[in-house]
Amino acid sequence: MRTKLWVVLVMSVVMLLVSATALAASQPLSGKLEIFSWWAGDEGPALEALIKHFEKMYPNVQVINATVTGGSGVNARAVLKTRMLGGDPPDTFQVHAGQELIGTWVVAKRMENLNSLYKEEGWTKVFPAGLVKLLSTSQGIWSVPVNIHRSNVLWYIPENLKQWGVKVPATWQEFLEIAPKLKAKGIVPLSMGETWTAEHLWENVAISVLGPAKWQQLWQGKISFRSPEMLEVWKLFGEILKYTNQDAPSLSWQQATDMVVKGKAAFNVMGDWAAGYMNTTLHLRPGTDFGWAPAPGTKGIFVMLSDSFGLPVGAPHRATTLAWLRMLGSREAQDIFNPLKGSISPRLDSDLSKYNVYGQSAAKDWRSSTIVGSLVHGVVANERFMNDFATVMEIFLNSRNPQAAANASQAVATQDGIIH
Repeated sequence: MRTKLWVVLVMSVVMLLVSATALAASQPLSGKLEIFSWWAGDEGPALEALIKHFEKMYPNVQVINATVTGGSGVNARAVLKTRMLGGDPPDTFQVHAGQELIGTWVVAKRMENLNSLYKEEGWTKVFPAGLVKLLSTSQGIWSVPVNIHRSNVLWYIPENLKQWGVKVPATWQEFLEIAPKLKAKGIVPLSMGETWTAEHLWENVAISVLGPAKWQQLWQGKISFRSPEMLEVWKLFGEILKYTNQDAPSLSWQQATDMVVKGKAAFNVMGDWAAGYMNTTLHLRPGTDFGWAPAPGTKGIFVMLSDSFGLPVGAPHRATTLAWLRMLGSREAQDIFNPLKGSISPRLDSDLSKYNVYGQSAAKDWRSSTIVGSLVHGVVANERFMNDFATVMEIFLNSRNPQAAANASQAVATQDGIIH
């Protein structure tokens, strides 16, 4: 009799626990969610579409869109550093997959491991293994990717090139042959903006000179930044800069793109967020109103970066953050965001019918090209080197001294742990 009574009591307790859990699960998610990013202005519509989708799913959550303006996160990263080190982390923040995440906040033990979330959602089966590796260490997976951007794209207006009698250059040597003719017509051969866009151009020149294998070896410490190949990079970069606009330091990347759209410049090297800007903001048709090609010398190469979001240790609203991350990783959310952003979904099951001709072209190249990681956008080097390299670039833009730039690069690479 006692045994039966004990069983009844145990079963009653179990049923109460199950009921309580079910009741909690049925309660609508509420509270706040602060999303920290640099997607402001012309890059805002894609993020706003995600937030709208999240608010539809969770109407009782108050979303705080905490954006800090500045291309490639140059300003946002400084603000984030102050907040993270000051014990005031946002609930989640935009960060580039790779060493910008791993070498900065993961090594500092400021992020939560998302292994269990990946397991629950089955993401290791739908995200490419190489991308998951970029987001991981031996201790875990640290963020959820929302897109894949391509860095090495040359943008132009087909009608303008036809009018000027100019073909798209496949190599930098071809560009240097075309450039004087354009300059003689009063056209800027290659538009450029503030310092980070110069770094963006530099990495594309470097990859064209080194090729994928040596580019990777550079970040493994196997090639010196003072090597003959790297000296050649700086020399070629200096020649190309002769055909850029003098007011570059005062321009945003959008304004540099506008120079091409308005016929003031022939070409611009920028990531495919430029496609999102031209299509979503300027309402230009890809393939008709604007065209693209791999940056000179990078045919068959896809220089990638990925924006992702993680869960900081001590996030004030952990439950809403996890709900945001679950949504971010879904096919539906990614196919809402990426067509507006100019990027593609990292998911292998993405619905490409929702993408325009540029997005479909990028998705095809993503699957068939040699993939290498971007420096400027956080994949191959830690944030310390990225910040110090900006100083190296400033020095070169003022001095145009290839040897001094190579020496300075080697010094900061040693200082920042790139070379051990």
